Amino acid sequence: MKLHLKIWRQSTKTDGKFEDYTLNDISTHTSFLEMLDILNDELVGKGKDAVAFDHDCREGVCGTCSLTIDGTPHGPQGSTTTCQLHMRSYKDGDTITIEPWRAKSFPVIKDLVVDRDAFDEIMSVGGFITSRTGCAQDSNQHLIGKDVLDRAMDAASCIGCGACVAACKNASAMLFVGAKTSHLNSLPQGKPEKDKRTLAVVRKMDELGFGNCSNYGECEAVCPKDISLDFIAQLNRDYAVAQAKSIFTGNPK
Repeated sequence: MKLHLKIWRQSTKTDGKFEDYTLNDISTHTSFLEMLDILNDELVGKGKDAVAFDHDCREGVCGTCSLTIDGTPHGPQGSTTTCQLHMRSYKDGDTITIEPWRAKSFPVIKDLVVDRDAFDEIMSVGGFITSRTGCAQDSNQHLIGKDVLDRAMDAASCIGCGACVAACKNASAMLFVGAKTSHLNSLPQGKPEKDKRTLAVVRKMDELGFGNCSNYGECEAVCPKDISLDFIAQLNRDYAVAQAKSIFTGNPK
């Protein structure tokens, strides 16, 4: 299969631009990242600089493979990370445009690699519980209903890839933050810090320059783990309650 690629190339000292490449004899069984590996082998063999892109597990687990493909984060196949996208989704002679996440809070480091430390900063202020640690606790110590467990697990499936931010017109991180807070806020172990956590992560999200949610729904549409907009609604409810409590107690955040 012959493919034409338009890839964003950018170093930290330039504004960046698209460059054109052509690949021949690409197997339909090749994954998208393997296709980029083949391109880089050719570039290095010609003494040229390889295209920088993020990857790690290549199993759809870590969320590192942050590429916008033909305008869609992670590409055209729903519920799929870039590393799990295969070239059988394309036809011979196709032109594919590849660029990094586009968000002020995710500055480009080089080519297709962006700095997503902003997500780590959000997690550092809210991704915790004070439940005692040590040896494994008995599984029946906390009696939790299946509906609560299922909801917490749905939220916990967020891999923090940032596709929601890249797809949103406001570069909002509400889906990511909603999933992460809902995961902990739903469980008994996370209840003691619920209000403190919710206020802290929203404050940090705003501080880092992420936009607010306008209910466009692009985030849910491109999420490789099908995180629901319901978690944004839960975040809004939890934030309203926490803010009201902080005002009532005379300690507004």
